[in-house]
Formats: sequence, C-alpha cells, structure tokens
Amino acid sequence: MSDQSTPYQPPKVWKWEGPDGSKFASTNRPVAGATHEKALPVGHHPLQLYSLGTPNGVKVTILLEELLASGHLEADYDAWLIRISDGDQFGSGFVAINPNSKIPALVDHSVSPPLRVFESGSILLYLADKFQAFIPQDLPGRTECLNWLFWQVGSAPYVGGGFGHFYAYAPAKLEYPINRFTLETKRQLDVLERRLQEVPYIAGETYTIADIAIFPWYGGVVEGWWTCPGLVPDL
Repeated sequence: MSDQSTPYQPPKVWKWEGPDGSKFASTNRPVAGATHEKALPVGHHPLQLYSLGTPNGVKVTILLEELLASGHLEADYDAWLIRISDGDQFGSGFVAINPNSKIPALVDHSVSPPLRVFESGSILLYLADKFQAFIPQDLPGRTECLNWLFWQVGSAPYVGGGFGHFYAYAPAKLEYPINRFTLETKRQLDVLERRLQEVPYIAGETYTIADIAIFPWYGGVVEGWWTCPGLVPDL
C-alpha cells in the first residue's frame, strides 16, 4: 500500500493480494460465485426479502411498508437478514437469486415458478408495476419518475462506494480521492436541492419510488446518519 509521498505505480497485470485491512475488504474479492453452501430460509408470505439495513436495503423495506399501509395486503413479506460482513451474500442460496452477491434481493412466490428480482432499482420498479402504486401510470409521469430512479442508482455509487469508502472506511486517508468524491457528492446534492425548489416531490406532484430510492442515500447524508461530517453545511 502506498501513501501520498510514494506515488502508486499500477502494475501491468493486476493481481489480488487479499484483504487490505479496510472494514469491507472481505467483500471486495475479484471473482463471483458462491464460496459456500447455504440455503436461504423461506417464510409463509408471498414476498421473501433478503436484505440488510443499508441505504440500498432500506429502499425496498420502505416501499413494502408503504404498500401495506396503503392497503395492498398482497405485499406482505418475510424479511431475512443477510450479514454482508459475514459473507452471507456469497452463500449458494443467495447467489442463486442474485449472481452479483449484493443486497437486497427478492423472491416473489405469488407466481409460479417463483420469480427472483435483484438490484434495488429493479425491485422498486417490479413492485410498483406489480401493485400499480407509487409510479405514475401516464407515460410522461412514468418517464420522469424513471429518470430520477435511474439517476439515483447511477449516481449513488459515488456517495457510498466513493465518498463513503475513502472518507470513512479506507485504511488510509488520501486527499485526492476524498476531494474528488466529496465534490461530486456535493454536486449531486445540489442537483436535488435545485429540483426540489421547483416541485414537492422529485418526479413532480406525487410521491413515487424515485423519492423512496433517493431518501435513504441522500437524506441519510444530509441528516447525518452516516459518518460524513462537514459534507453539506454550505448547500
């Protein structure tokens, strides 16, 4: 590992040398697939959610609870904890429903055969379409909702994988990556600030899955839920 006084020279052929000592190093391996056999539990409700209370995981829980609160009783679900720090996401059962080994993942047992849904944005869209709720049914409204949903899933890695990692979890504090990702995160928050000065909800006049996707990430940063002091006081 190099510091800023010893410039890092990338090798011509990169080889993984094992965990680097950072908090989530054990999850950053360069190969996919299961590392061990482990079946997933299955409860009695139509929807089976395999997740954790991260910003991405919280998205789906919020939507499921909103669906239940609005009267969609078929959205009842069982939630199962996937401990990513323990490598649960690399168990054979989880890899079978998400080959990318990331939470959250969902299995819908109300259809035959049961249908797997993975990636948080895909799960939100699947549930919104399934219950025709929290997504506009007209083409312009739906398109604007999806604009912001895909903006979030495409932009948030800068916040978590970029700023959050280098600021809070990397084994060494490096000025260049922290500055780069902090400035980009601030820019994204400014995008939201400007948009929400124009409309009550991110996609317009109604509360949608786009708001649900955005809130755990950017709302969490603004509210100080993550260890990111100093990020937003000048916005």
